[in-house]
Amino acid sequence: MNTFERLESNVRSYCRNLPTVFTSARNAHLEDKQGRRYIDFLAGAGTLNYGHNNPLLKTDLLDYLAQDGIVHGLDMATAAKQRFLETLEQVVLRPRGLSYKVQFTGPTGTNAVEAALKLARRVTGRQNVVAFTNAFHGMSLGSVAATGNRYYRKASGVALSNVSFMPYDGYHGPETDTITLFEQLLDDTGSGLDHPAAVLVETIQGEGGINVANVAWLRRLAALCRRHDILLIVDDIQMGCGRTGAFFSFEEAGITPDLVTLSKSLSGYGLPLSVVLIRPELDQWRPGEHSGTFRGNNLAFVTGTSALHHYWRDGQFAQETQRKGQRLRSRLQEIAALWEDAPAQVRGRGMVQAMDCGSGERAQAVCRAAFERGLVIETSGARDHVVKCLPPLTIADEHLEAALDILQQSVEATALVLSPC
Repeated sequence: MNTFERLESNVRSYCRNLPTVFTSARNAHLEDKQGRRYIDFLAGAGTLNYGHNNPLLKTDLLDYLAQDGIVHGLDMATAAKQRFLETLEQVVLRPRGLSYKVQFTGPTGTNAVEAALKLARRVTGRQNVVAFTNAFHGMSLGSVAATGNRYYRKASGVALSNVSFMPYDGYHGPETDTITLFEQLLDDTGSGLDHPAAVLVETIQGEGGINVANVAWLRRLAALCRRHDILLIVDDIQMGCGRTGAFFSFEEAGITPDLVTLSKSLSGYGLPLSVVLIRPELDQWRPGEHSGTFRGNNLAFVTGTSALHHYWRDGQFAQETQRKGQRLRSRLQEIAALWEDAPAQVRGRGMVQAMDCGSGERAQAVCRAAFERGLVIETSGARDHVVKCLPPLTIADEHLEAALDILQQSVEATALVLSPC
């Protein structure tokens, strides 16, 4: 690791907790320079829903490269982009009764969030946006302004404005109705809450600690936005593309956002690709008004089309994800009970599940012990107190069980040495 310590910026993070040099990967496995294999319960922070080097997607990608297909095309019309748009419409949007225009933004999720916020402010003529406690939307200035974590906000170095924070579902416990509180503030001209252009929400807060919004809460939030002429933006960057079972994480709630941000697993192969889905009447951009050099990643269009074609033409993949998610949750509940003095709380949906260990010390100790035993897994939450399970959706059953066995061993080992907080 000396090369990285000597030459790479101090800002690096994942490699500090995973101190080895990885060389190859396939589906749910990573291998390092020493030939040691690891099961991946991180999956590129949700970027690798279809696993590492998925052979179905790789074949299409290599064929495209072998034919000298366009790699970089700004926002020019290309055959690869055309196939992606048509497949997205036919496989995802039309079967769900959704009508959206597609804006290709810069390469990462924060670019999509920035574009969505910018468009919402342009369309409504208002500046303020409502985000939620423990939200995470990205690291660029507009996105981090809507991010709750103080550590990330402080690093911006400037005042972060034009965002008001509301309590997320369950933030004050089950007895507090946070939607009613939100509406009271909207209705009260003395509340100090400026009429928002948009509400920006994650249906499940990934980096915030796997906080799951109740379906009824999401429906009430959508209705509130309609009543008050506020655009609803769903950030589906980490939880979309099948992570919760359905393609979009908001499908279970039966809501239709005005804007949707997608990235991470949208390309299917770990290649950069980010979009904003825009309700057609809101697509009020002028040509070139929001631009970016790398918004035409044609390799990502190829693999993204391949992923949609292979996994989303019917409901089988979603059903498999739900089945594996139920097994993951069941095992986690058994593992959480190993802390007899203070059992961890298990929460999540589909193939994103987590254990709230109550303290960062316990959660980080579990992740360290897991890495030593061959499992790559990370913490989340404002205090790094949650162990987050984010395996590839394509993980084989035997590898899922093996990973959970390692996690159980890691909890047993840490429970012996760490007292509860």
